[in-house]
Amino acid sequence: MPAKKRALNNVLVTGGAGFIGSNFIRYMLEEAGFLGKIINADKLTYAGDKSNLDDIEEKYGGERYFFTKTDICSREDINRIFKQFEIDTIVHFAAESHVDRSITGPEDFIQTNIVGTFVLLETAREFWAPGEKNLFHHISTDEVYGSLGAEGYFLETTPYDPKSPYSASKASSDHLVRAYANTYNLPVTLSNCSNNYGPYQYPEKLIPLMIHHALEGKELPVYGDGANIRDWLYVTDHCSAIWKILSDGKSGETYNVGGDSEMKNIEVVRGICDILDNIYPVSKNPGSFCKKSYSELIKFVTDRPGHDRRYAINCEKIKKELGWHPSVNFSSGLESTVRWYFKKFSG
Repeated sequence: MPAKKRALNNVLVTGGAGFIGSNFIRYMLEEAGFLGKIINADKLTYAGDKSNLDDIEEKYGGERYFFTKTDICSREDINRIFKQFEIDTIVHFAAESHVDRSITGPEDFIQTNIVGTFVLLETAREFWAPGEKNLFHHISTDEVYGSLGAEGYFLETTPYDPKSPYSASKASSDHLVRAYANTYNLPVTLSNCSNNYGPYQYPEKLIPLMIHHALEGKELPVYGDGANIRDWLYVTDHCSAIWKILSDGKSGETYNVGGDSEMKNIEVVRGICDILDNIYPVSKNPGSFCKKSYSELIKFVTDRPGHDRRYAINCEKIKKELGWHPSVNFSSGLESTVRWYFKKFSG
């Protein structure tokens, strides 16, 4: 049975100017029925964009939505936020998240993903009295589990086997969160999600990058043979899952969140090309060097080091215990995503 619904009042969202964080804040204030305050703490690195929430700032700013430019590694700044807003809930998105960047420059991943999480945990431990109705929710990734073969799925009990500096840093932060729950009785929940897609994602990730390149007539680089498989989760489905966990999840538990949408990378890229062929044919694109289809731009390139072959999430636990289910299938989600980026990049 799910736990009794929590009353959330002052929610600190770390990394709320990023892709998933900004979608989550919008979901909380516009769709979830949440009536409290959200404090968005974001360092505004290259992947964070405060303008992602301009509409939210205009509608709720100063009353229910507050932004503070903050590095989560700064104990002084996090203490100030806790004191000023009497934080009772943390939703921890802030992280360096791009695998390729972690390979060429791992230090930022260690600092933000591990040290930053430690600072948040220590501050929560200092400010939250035992027995209070608080919650630290930690957002993680299916990449901590390593790579799957052709069959099988990641479960919440799957042993960790990270393969990149990024996934190793996220695995480390997961272990820290669980250690604070066990050692200090800090109320925590964790979620490990599959690949998110949707609006407001920085165009270094596969889907927005391919859309951007295609519209500019650039090559569409696909690693290896393109047969690496990922499960794709529409970002608003992820947001609704987090809301379910915040409201009903059991303290100390981990919940896998997936989209039930396994796809090969090459299938995703070809799907993007097909949608663009329909909404903006190459004949109308003055920047295109294609003759008939954007798929002519696809180029297979040398695979990246340690590229996991397949991720696939089993999310039966959150379905059965909390009643959550993904609502957006990949076909419709991809089309709406392509149309959103087409409008953004061409506008």
